[in-house]
Amino acid sequence: MLKVGQKAPAFTLPAIPEGKVRLSQFQKDDPKNVVLYFYPRDNTPGCTQEACEFRDRLEDLASADTVVLGVSTDSLASHQKFADKFGLPFPLLSDEDNAVAEKYGVWVEKKNYGKTYLGIQRATFLIDKKGKIAAIWPKVKVKGHVDEVAQAIAELEQ
Repeated sequence: MLKVGQKAPAFTLPAIPEGKVRLSQFQKDDPKNVVLYFYPRDNTPGCTQEACEFRDRLEDLASADTVVLGVSTDSLASHQKFADKFGLPFPLLSDEDNAVAEKYGVWVEKKNYGKTYLGIQRATFLIDKKGKIAAIWPKVKVKGHVDEVAQAIAELEQ
């Protein structure tokens, strides 16, 4: 399990609209904090609400030198439809082989209607400008979550 203060695991993933996103690109010339949020599926109620809340607060987060990256195992085509439908202005990354979800400890056994399967646990990681994990929300409840993230970023910037 990852811990606050630890270096965030490196990754490069296909993304819309950028093509590819590499975590290290945000620690280079003009360093940024990174909100890396993992979500189970495009176009599901909780995931849509979470994405739209990040969208609605994006200007505030950007003014605090922070970028938002959404990650799920959905395809780039699915991400594109999701982003277009809800006007999502931040990158959505496709972790189709769940390798990054595994690195971050969010590829877990889940149960739904009596069936057991592996999937992404909704979780968010705040990564500071030096590439270290500054905060972790391991089992996100969508309502109010973006406010908690914004508060953590404000504390980071002090």
